[in-house]
Amino acid sequence: MGHGATRKQIVAAADDLFYRQGFDHTSFADIAKAVNISRGNFYHHFKTKDDILDAVIRNRLDRTEHMLVDWETSGATPKDRIKSYIKILLTNWSLIKDYGCPVGTLCTELAKLNHTSRAEANKVFTLFRVWLRNQFTQLGHMQEADVLALHVLSWSQGVATLGNAFDDYNYVKREVEKMCDWLDALSVKAEKAQ
Repeated sequence: MGHGATRKQIVAAADDLFYRQGFDHTSFADIAKAVNISRGNFYHHFKTKDDILDAVIRNRLDRTEHMLVDWETSGATPKDRIKSYIKILLTNWSLIKDYGCPVGTLCTELAKLNHTSRAEANKVFTLFRVWLRNQFTQLGHMQEADVLALHVLSWSQGVATLGNAFDDYNYVKREVEKMCDWLDALSVKAEKAQ
């Protein structure tokens, strides 16, 4: 296996382990075992756990950017695109119910650790915030677009947290429906204002 392929495997394994076990509870040995490489070979690719964390965050940012581009091209309207974001709670339920939101859990853990990569990890939320703000602007809510973007972010994070805490898919489904109904009403309001 080539250097680049091994590095990608390490990052993918670390990303999964950081999500399932937490950054602080994942060791070099855990990641090396998941990739089935020796610790010496592991250190050839990454010198510190923080180096791996940086690569994992960059990978998450890249994946998020690609997902947002996909939503942009597949959604006919800003409302459709925002609903893609909202419905990710249902799409990712099998993981959220066991481990919470991957973005929220990592940001929370790094904040507790007062880790230097905290600001970098928060950039995933910033990507969502900016993208949602643009969607709300296109929907006709220019002056309150950022407030609405933060509202959707916080609502979805709260639903993910409580869905995980109570292991309650029906709760998550109801909240997703409420968010979609709220968005539909907001869209009607924007159409009437034009």
